[in-house]
Amino acid sequence: MKKTLALGAAILALMIGQASSAEPTKILNASYDVSRELFAAVNKGFTEAYKAAEGKDVTVDQSHAGSSKQARAILEGLEADVVTFNQVTDVEALVKGGFVEKGWQAELPNDASPYYSLPAFLVRAGNPKNIRNWDDLVRDDVKVVFPNPKTSGNARYTYLAATAFAREAFEGDEEKVKAFIAKLFDNVPVFDTGGRAATTTFVEREIGDVLITFEAETRGIAKEFGEDKFTTVVPPVSLLAEFPVAVVDKVADARGSRPLATAYLNYLYTPAGQTIIAENGNRVRDEAVAKSFASSFPEVRLLTVEDTFGGWDKVQAEHFASGGLLDQIYGDR
Repeated sequence: MKKTLALGAAILALMIGQASSAEPTKILNASYDVSRELFAAVNKGFTEAYKAAEGKDVTVDQSHAGSSKQARAILEGLEADVVTFNQVTDVEALVKGGFVEKGWQAELPNDASPYYSLPAFLVRAGNPKNIRNWDDLVRDDVKVVFPNPKTSGNARYTYLAATAFAREAFEGDEEKVKAFIAKLFDNVPVFDTGGRAATTTFVEREIGDVLITFEAETRGIAKEFGEDKFTTVVPPVSLLAEFPVAVVDKVADARGSRPLATAYLNYLYTPAGQTIIAENGNRVRDEAVAKSFASSFPEVRLLTVEDTFGGWDKVQAEHFASGGLLDQIYGDR
């Protein structure tokens, strides 16, 4: 009898050990603020594809906030298995914190950026202020809405795009560039912490003449609230906004979720994943899918962080570090 009980206890312990080491069927994706609708669609497509291929039911939970805020949350304990951010520097913050391995951009195609967008303008029906380009945003009669660039990756792209435009317009005269950006900031009536809050300010509170956000978000807003109420304006020149993705190595390895997390990020590059992404207003990397959506996206000359600013490391040091150019211009706003 004692041998039987001992054998039963051993088998039970073995089963518990196997269960605790089994691969999780749920992962958490920490993403940027305005990507809710996009990843609701992506997650549905992925879980259905995974079920068909593997015969297993899996779940992808979401967390949304400003990209930089999400990075800080992970450093402070948010157990995200993957990140789908809108700024390289926020993934690099996780590298420095020991959560993501160096060389993460080499793990997936296109420097681990499965799609891209650009800062664009959303104006009210009929474009009553005739806003067409970045220099219209510094007019005295224009009020501009975008979130705080200290907390939002979305807004940092706006800041960089406006700076890139001003550098060209003023032929590199940095004092004139600073004055241009300062005037732009002066025209912002309220700085929200994230892109979705800025959308609420513009759409529901009806503050401002123009909302600056990712092109994909402008399309989503018009679709949700009425294309008869808003118009997307893509300026002639803007800045390439890439959307880096990565497995959070420290979390995935601790949870045993790396296979599922990797499968999820790989899905973003499949024709099915790219189609969902394009349907949600983003520009995609897959040539065939991009071609099928070409008529939906107007031509725009895209500047890059690398060519205009010398890369993300230099941007972080010169613009976004404490006491950098952003702090100098932003001041007490």
